[in-house]
Amino acid sequence: METTSKFFTPGIIFVLTMASGIWLSSSGKPLNTIIFTIHKLIALAAVILTAIQVYQLLRAAQIQTLLIALVVCAGLSVVALFVTGAFMSLGKPFAEFLLTIHRVAPFVAAATMAVSVYILNGSLQ
Repeated sequence: METTSKFFTPGIIFVLTMASGIWLSSSGKPLNTIIFTIHKLIALAAVILTAIQVYQLLRAAQIQTLLIALVVCAGLSVVALFVTGAFMSLGKPFAEFLLTIHRVAPFVAAATMAVSVYILNGSLQ
């Protein structure tokens, strides 16, 4: 349970990131610069806090191949979020394709991190 509680703050910030993203998308085009900046900063804070927690837990845990694969998958999902968000903000072509990736990637990241925390919680006990 202690491992799970370390992800409470990053989880709340993740929810705030999702909420600011919904707020941003409902604000229409062109994107509101203030909302967009808030969304990016909240997302960056979520990534930094989560990365710190994962790094600290991985140092103390017995490393497993599945765990590393899950963390890499979550990391790639986060990179996809930042890249697609940047391209969509520029109004580049393939916006619908990018939007689909941008809508799916948070759920992939959340699911892989949840399973990672579950595995870490078991390996640290």
